[in-house]
Amino acid sequence: MKQRSAGKPDIELGKRIRLRRVEMKISQAELGEKLGVSFQQVQKYEKGVNRVGAARLQQIASALDVPVTFFYDGDNKAREVESLLFLDSAFSLRLLRAYSKIKDQTVQRQLVSLMESIAANES
Repeated sequence: MKQRSAGKPDIELGKRIRLRRVEMKISQAELGEKLGVSFQQVQKYEKGVNRVGAARLQQIASALDVPVTFFYDGDNKAREVESLLFLDSAFSLRLLRAYSKIKDQTVQRQLVSLMESIAANES
């Protein structure tokens, strides 16, 4: 019997695992240690190369302090999770972290207006 290879759902699941791991500022090695696997195995889960079984997903959810449902569509957080998948780039993370350090709401609004203006000119 041939084992099913990883596919699109596995890739999406991997993106969400990576999203939460990066959000918690945990390295692949640290997550692997919590799960009892190598960082290479965590990489494979995150890239969707290897499938994540139900028991392993429960371990990952516990290690990342989220419910298992965080990794799936169908709840009210699905759109929020989808919108956060852009954090896959280091530049996006840097931008978000810098923005979150700005305390003055006027400056925040000005920055958003500036970025929207730049983005509109790129289209």
